[in-house]
Amino acid sequence: MNRRVLDDIRVLDLSNVLAGPFCCHQLAHMGAEVIKVEAVGRGDLARQLGADPELNACNMGVSFLAQNAGKKSVTLNLKHPEGRELFFKLLQTADVLVENFRPGVMERLGLDYPKLKKQRPALVYCAISGFGQTGPWVDRPAYDQIIQGASGLMSITGDSESAPLRAGYPAADTVGGMTAAFAIAAALNARPRGSFIDVSMLESVLASMGWVVSNHLIAGVRPTANGNENMTSAPSGTFETADDPINIAANKDEQWKLLARHLGLSALCAETKYATREARKKNRLELKAALEVVLRTRPARDWEQELNKLGVPAGAVLAVADVLSEPQIVQRDFLKKYRHVPGVGRDIDVATTGFKVDGEALSVENPPPELGQDNEDIWSALGVSSEKLKSLKDEGVI
Repeated sequence: MNRRVLDDIRVLDLSNVLAGPFCCHQLAHMGAEVIKVEAVGRGDLARQLGADPELNACNMGVSFLAQNAGKKSVTLNLKHPEGRELFFKLLQTADVLVENFRPGVMERLGLDYPKLKKQRPALVYCAISGFGQTGPWVDRPAYDQIIQGASGLMSITGDSESAPLRAGYPAADTVGGMTAAFAIAAALNARPRGSFIDVSMLESVLASMGWVVSNHLIAGVRPTANGNENMTSAPSGTFETADDPINIAANKDEQWKLLARHLGLSALCAETKYATREARKKNRLELKAALEVVLRTRPARDWEQELNKLGVPAGAVLAVADVLSEPQIVQRDFLKKYRHVPGVGRDIDVATTGFKVDGEALSVENPPPELGQDNEDIWSALGVSSEKLKSLKDEGVI
């Protein structure tokens, strides 16, 4: 792909940890130039987070490496008058600003949207926060798990014994970041350009729970935690096999009949309690037990291959390490390898995006940046002399 959709767009990433950086990760892969504006001396908190203590100590934590490839890094003390002066110079070159501070922080810094809009009317300003910029909860602190609990997500995760249960990854941060990236991409298409985007992680998660929310709002059904059972159909859920669990989604009558026939259980189709979709839903646990008697006789991968060939959707339940080594992932270039990464001292593989454009997987050439590695290039391009840069560094401004 010779030209990516956000080529010529410059993004200032003032965000930390996950929601904002994940948003800008998407924008970078779509071609935007993303400049991380980080705190002097410490940078993005994610630099100290992750499962490798040595990398945390080097300010290149795994949590940072996960969603900052392709970005540039400058350091800046936004509380210092000269720091704000430099920031306003940089702002004049930017199309987008992303921040995920608590509401009110940017205003206290003198960098809130009304002030920045006067300096840069065409700026697309995106503020990501736990609960949005208004409302009774606006001053509440919010981390991913707080939002998972407040949104109702935890109440429907797990089963009757384990719920409420946290999702196994930072779902609220990730959904909030993706929502922000979508909104920014849309706002960049507006004419005249220039807008304030208020992303609420709470509302982003609720929006992603459309069926659950609508079952309550429209059908009056209180959402419950149903474990690995798909309550919209049966047999549809997770089943035991001779080794690993397998997901089977025989959601249509014809799929149910094909499944029963393949397992040698065609007689079940004639039983009244399994004759219709609604009847199977009411008797799902008894039906599950009957199917597992046969499914436990052979491995999940065997059933997976045979059932999919028949037209019955099925898939073994995989560990993260297993799916990342699958040809399906490897052959589609989902992972990008960076060799001899500065600050890391070894090769790393990182995830890219979940889509291709014109058949090409999106990637960025440069690995995640060391803290402040682009100070000289970025600030010099704005007319700051080498002598002044040294002075600013000595004073802790950059």
